[in-house]
Amino acid sequence: MSAAESLISAHGIRPTVNRILVADALAHAGRPVSLTELESALDTVDKSGIFRTLTLFKEHHLVHSIEDGDAVRYELCHSHDDERDDDLHPHFYCEKCHRTYCLDGTAIPAIPLPDGFLSVSVNYIVKGICPSCR
Repeated sequence: MSAAESLISAHGIRPTVNRILVADALAHAGRPVSLTELESALDTVDKSGIFRTLTLFKEHHLVHSIEDGDAVRYELCHSHDDERDDDLHPHFYCEKCHRTYCLDGTAIPAIPLPDGFLSVSVNYIVKGICPSCR
């Protein structure tokens, strides 16, 4: 059994060829990728199949999504909590090449919320120019 199959199965998802291809593409990307980028990388899987797979993965906490102002991007979760996504970390969006990078190991500052509010997720994006584009 491949690493992708094991990961998919560990999240209670039946591994199919398309699901394994999407999980492998996300793992090999090494950064958050958009649906369009996945579609380009996976020319044997149609856009709707990729989207359905990402939706299923998100429901089972196998991926999380980031809205970076340019696109919704997806990445594999490093934590594997069945109840919520504890894989909260900021991201960097390059305004020149339009790539989004994980800033693993960088803490997201605590945001005090008024009474009665419950935080479910955080989308923390730093925008600028990446080292490759400088």
